[in-house]
Amino acid sequence: MKNHTSTLSESLSPPLIDAHTKFEDMLAMLIGTFILSFALNLLQFSGIMTGGTAGLSLLIHYITGLKFGTVFFLINIPFYYFAYKKMGVALVVKTFIAVVLLSAFTEIMPQFIKIQALNPIYATIVANLIMGVSFLILFRHRSSLGGVNLLALYLQSRFNIAAGKFQMGVDLSILIASSFFVEWHLLAISILGAFVLNFVIAMNHKSSRYIA
Repeated sequence: MKNHTSTLSESLSPPLIDAHTKFEDMLAMLIGTFILSFALNLLQFSGIMTGGTAGLSLLIHYITGLKFGTVFFLINIPFYYFAYKKMGVALVVKTFIAVVLLSAFTEIMPQFIKIQALNPIYATIVANLIMGVSFLILFRHRSSLGGVNLLALYLQSRFNIAAGKFQMGVDLSILIASSFFVEWHLLAISILGAFVLNFVIAMNHKSSRYIA
């Protein structure tokens, strides 16, 4: 009988005839985290929130002024143990690499992009579409960005709870908590972004439908 970790790994990305190579996995993590860092910089510039671990990190960044990349990295540390026990070493290693890359890219990106003006609604829609695509890239290569991503993948595999729906619930909870610190009109736009992000994930990440 297969152990649970093995079953989970297979359900996240079932065995393929032509499996991804390690080089492809690394390239996917680079691409996924790079475009995600661009999306997060759009949100930071506009003062918009998002959900998940990234949203919690943004909230702490807005309140304390601490760098997003540093906060994001530290928040994810406890989740590595959970992932190691429940989801296997390979996913932990890939997730750690992805988190480090995103933390670094998010801090470096502002040095190359200077935004003068940006419509918050446009920024929210574009950023969350990009985030959805970046999450899908990571999921297809058995990686994640830790935190809520890991829990969503685990619950989808273990209890058949749709990753997008679970993440939506968590995202809304974080957005509600941020209402004490974020202006109401920005919070309303942030909720729109949460729906966009999780719609993209729910529509495109179903283990029963896709094999890669």
